[in-house]
Amino acid sequence: MTIGNLRLPTALIFDLDGVLVDSEPLHRRAKEQALAEIGIAPSESEYDELKGRPDEIGLREIVEKKGVPERFPELIERKSQLYRDIHHELQEVAGAADFIRWAKSHFRIALATSSTPYNREVAFGVLGVGDLFESVVDSGRHQRPKPDPEVFQVAMTDLDLRPADCWIIEDSLNGLRAAKSAGCFAVGITTTFGATILRAAGADIVVESFPELRELLEDKRVAVLNPRN
Repeated sequence: MTIGNLRLPTALIFDLDGVLVDSEPLHRRAKEQALAEIGIAPSESEYDELKGRPDEIGLREIVEKKGVPERFPELIERKSQLYRDIHHELQEVAGAADFIRWAKSHFRIALATSSTPYNREVAFGVLGVGDLFESVVDSGRHQRPKPDPEVFQVAMTDLDLRPADCWIIEDSLNGLRAAKSAGCFAVGITTTFGATILRAAGADIVVESFPELRELLEDKRVAVLNPRN
């Protein structure tokens, strides 16, 4: 089946943080406090580069850049503790769980995230749809962080599908870069960045919500499929 000149996917592969759960504000609060406690106040651009990347990579880079790499162990532990203290505030992205339930009856679905197994389980508790994913890949199942495509490649191996069979739904710049490096069609959702920034990072289409993505897939509309023209 095609939309315009595009082939509908066999599978949808979802990122988690910022796509299905609105976790970025909570992660940011925890990072800001943990960093402030060791005298570091990252710029807005430095925070943007943390999005979609494991804390073990992003926070390590910050302390190395600031010249205090020895503070990393206490920083990563403190940030994790602070996030655990507030994760009860976690909420789903509007319409995410309903979309997953709908998508399950039309496509194969997988989750591919940089999140830790603990944070992924917390998110599944909020969403209530964790058992619907045919493949679940978190930080325990891959080594190389986004923008490396490994996390998506593991999910495609689980599904035994080719990149051409898969659409990846992402909110972060590194996530979209990873999706394109994996050879997949990339859907950007504007939960974290605006449409222009997502397209510049490689998004093939951009949607503002899950109802919009569902309508696109159901109606096979073509108007939004060539946003760069």
